[in-house]
Amino acid sequence: MSRRRGDGGQATVELALVLPVIVMLLLLLVQVAVLVRDQVLVIHAAREGARAAAVTGANADAAEKAAFATAGLPLQSTDVITTPPGPKHDLVQVQVLYTDSTDVPIIGRLLGDVRVTGTVSMRMEPD
Repeated sequence: MSRRRGDGGQATVELALVLPVIVMLLLLLVQVAVLVRDQVLVIHAAREGARAAAVTGANADAAEKAAFATAGLPLQSTDVITTPPGPKHDLVQVQVLYTDSTDVPIIGRLLGDVRVTGTVSMRMEPD
């Protein structure tokens, strides 16, 4: 079979049109994976902070130190809020707030920074 004239570069043109879209989707996938990893780190930090607060009598400093030591998140982008138990319940609550900078090229500029939070409540340990 003979080809018609002008069909020789069709695959190259199609690849040139589709390749940028595929690259953008792959970069988006990488950025989402980084955000999911950071979400898991934030929840883990909140869990460890709540555990430390529950053991030390709702000590906010102990909760903050445990959260920072566990997660490995940058200090300047992370806040730890400890809520002591109230009169009607014996739960201490630790909330970790982290501003995740999106660093993946091209996609990071489109998304901007993302605020990731994790909150864990834990029953106070008896004395």
